Amino acid sequence: MMNLGNMVRGLSSDTVAQSLIQFWEYDEGTLEVWRASSNFVYAFECNQVQYFLRFSFDQDNSIEQIKAELEFMQYLQLNEFPTVTPIYSISGKLIETLKTPEGTYIAVVFSAANGINLDSDTITEKQMEKWGKSLATLHCLSKTFEPVSERRKSWLDTVQFMESVFQKHPREHLALQELRRVTTWLQSIPTGNDVYGLIHYDFQLDNIFFEENKDHSFNIIDFDDAIYHWYALDIVTALDDFIDDDNPHSKLLIQSFLNGYRSITVLENDAVAQFPQFERYANLYKFSKLLRSLDYGKINETPPWFDELKVKLVRVADELRLSFQKPW
Repeated sequence: MMNLGNMVRGLSSDTVAQSLIQFWEYDEGTLEVWRASSNFVYAFECNQVQYFLRFSFDQDNSIEQIKAELEFMQYLQLNEFPTVTPIYSISGKLIETLKTPEGTYIAVVFSAANGINLDSDTITEKQMEKWGKSLATLHCLSKTFEPVSERRKSWLDTVQFMESVFQKHPREHLALQELRRVTTWLQSIPTGNDVYGLIHYDFQLDNIFFEENKDHSFNIIDFDDAIYHWYALDIVTALDDFIDDDNPHSKLLIQSFLNGYRSITVLENDAVAQFPQFERYANLYKFSKLLRSLDYGKINETPPWFDELKVKLVRVADELRLSFQKPW
């Protein structure tokens, strides 16, 4: 989630999106806002084919990190892993920038993913198994990936980020204590190539598209959270909608996912036993990003959607804060 102030400024008009889309070929009159979360995303068409323009402030992302993201995606495609395709601009660039009085925007364009999103309430055991296989395949490819130029950030960078956020919020004692526990634990576990590498970190149902007519395969989007971390964390965050649900059916679905994963690569029982600790890390990191998002300063005029979104983010942050009191 980006800073709410940046979100308000970016969505105040389509001026920035209209300026950025000029760098690519597009059909006039087709550009429309799709969503805004960690980035601004607009859908558009070129020759009646759908594409997506994604952009963000340079304070929320960097050209170097986006280059590393795109290199990983291109590597996956070369190895026949189904992801969306980065699209070159008219001038032959994958990344374009636009300087404005508010700051510099960084933009990329991707093809649309084939397939449909699945719903956590209706997903089948077979689909869960295929989902697990897809993530395991990504992890297998990650084990042999060596970037040519830029590298994505690692968990150590997230620890530094969390420290910097909590320093601005000294009353967040519970979060600071949780950060010490999480950091100490992460420093104690192995980082061998079999358990640690470049992960997607948002392999959830809204970022995977199911194609039933192609051997039930998934097409993957949204690699902008990719990070060097433990593969187990990728599983935990993928299963976020299921992992805390005591419903027996949810447990059955989780087992189907793990069965699919294990049919492609090894997943030790020790790693599964660490899922609760990785969930603690993920919740703490999410909390720190929410705090930063809510630290937006003065906004002269807020749009109609602002108050409802703010209330939602504050509620989620409060729930996460309470979770830090639970024993390890």
